[in-house]
Amino acid sequence: FAMGLVIALSKRNSIGILMGVELMLNAVNLVLITFARFGESTMSITGHAFVAFVITVAAAEAAVALALIISVYRTRGTIEVDRLNLLRF
Repeated sequence: FAMGLVIALSKRNSIGILMGVELMLNAVNLVLITFARFGESTMSITGHAFVAFVITVAAAEAAVALALIISVYRTRGTIEVDRLNLLRF
């Protein structure tokens, strides 16, 4: 999780930030599976259901983020976060 956070905070490229966020989500999945395996009830499917939900949300988030990045690239010609000022008046 910490490596994904460092990547997300240190990159200036939008795709690098997205990769850091995806790495953090996969770290959460790993922790959820571990807790499901070594938790109080090892026969419970709750941890696996949470992981399936997080994977679904991560896939949707990645699709939307990549669509936004492509749209910004077509509009501005760059995906550097420092150069984007779309919300300024």
